[in-house]
Amino acid sequence: MWFKNLYFFAFTKPFNWTQEELEKYLTDHKYTPCKSTEQMHFGWTNALGKQGQTLVHGVNQSFILTARREDKIIPPQVIKEMLEEKVSLLETEHSRKATKKEKEQFKEDIVLSLLPRAFSKLSDTQGYVSPKDNLIVVNASSRSKAEDFLALLRKSLGTLPVSSLTPENVAPDEVMTDWLIDKPLSGPFELGTEAEFNAIGDDAAVIKVKNQDLASDEIKHHLDADKFVVKLALEWKESLSFVLADDLSFKRLKFFDVIQEQNDDIDKEDVMAKLDADFALMIGELNELIHDLLREFSLNTESYLTE
Repeated sequence: MWFKNLYFFAFTKPFNWTQEELEKYLTDHKYTPCKSTEQMHFGWTNALGKQGQTLVHGVNQSFILTARREDKIIPPQVIKEMLEEKVSLLETEHSRKATKKEKEQFKEDIVLSLLPRAFSKLSDTQGYVSPKDNLIVVNASSRSKAEDFLALLRKSLGTLPVSSLTPENVAPDEVMTDWLIDKPLSGPFELGTEAEFNAIGDDAAVIKVKNQDLASDEIKHHLDADKFVVKLALEWKESLSFVLADDLSFKRLKFFDVIQEQNDDIDKEDVMAKLDADFALMIGELNELIHDLLREFSLNTESYLTE
């Protein structure tokens, strides 16, 4: 349940839906298995998976949601071979080339015929809405998956006024580069031992370093050669680590034992109580982390509210 990759957004208008209202709106867009003619379906599933019975789970003044996507998997090679066979048969019988329109129709018919026998691939994307912090946080491996999560929530509610958090006067990669040059990180952050550097230009080299002292002469050499930081490993409060990207997303988020063991006194037989406590703990830590990070970029979530 511990989030591993983060994309976060600020609301531009207060999020005023109650848990009961959210449940009602999400129910109209609940996940159901693909029909025989559907290649993909995307909808809401139980917020806590097998442990839950609701689409919305409230904890720590936040709402946990889980979106499920089902894709029917049809190997492209199978479609290609069947299409070639149909095209060859038509051209032999009618002594002419198949038209583009005929090929497209053949392909559509082939896909429809294979869908009922196709394997399903299920993938879940979990996130939470935190009205008190004016945040929506999505555990997703790519921005497109996070955007899909937001799009489904927007479709369910009819509106979802959110914005990415981006500094206005300075690019994130400039700030991250300055951390290694002459403006060290403040407060609860410490540099890790991993970074990725780019240079200006389409064909510029990409430099990746791991297990490296980021204050070393080698790193200074890259910076002197006008390389700039696009990914940087950080630690926060000796509690967790992550790789910060220049779009302010988090990769490879790892909670240290000092966090994960805080709820070990809860009876393991009481699965829901343990899950509830862990989510409350995680959300509290992540919200504090995000606010601490945003301050490094002179940002705050409240400034995005327009009313």
